[in-house]
Amino acid sequence: MATDPSLVLIVDDEPLNVDLLEQELEAAGYRTLAASGGEAALAQAAAAAPDLILLDVTMPGIDGYETCRRLKADDATRSIPVIFLTALRERFEKVHAFELGAVDYVTKPFDLRELVARVK
Repeated sequence: MATDPSLVLIVDDEPLNVDLLEQELEAAGYRTLAASGGEAALAQAAAAAPDLILLDVTMPGIDGYETCRRLKADDATRSIPVIFLTALRERFEKVHAFELGAVDYVTKPFDLRELVARVK
């Protein structure tokens, strides 16, 4: 019996980024789901239980850091790996992401092949 491809939740307030990531990940064999902000991401993560979350840091409403903190505080979503996607390059930002429970941190603009490799 074949298993379903992994589901990746893409969280970014920039529709072009979401479209690009959806195209690349689907071409690599993943299923995708998108959220345009932190609140929507929390709801979708709880409902869909994705295998991985790609999470932008800078978004209106609750930012990616707070979204990650809430994901990791909830028993239903705690174990979902989070990779941050951001243009922020400061060491503090990266350290903060890992302290919140992220498994990786990719800076924008990112190389699509590298990002897909990290998702794998």
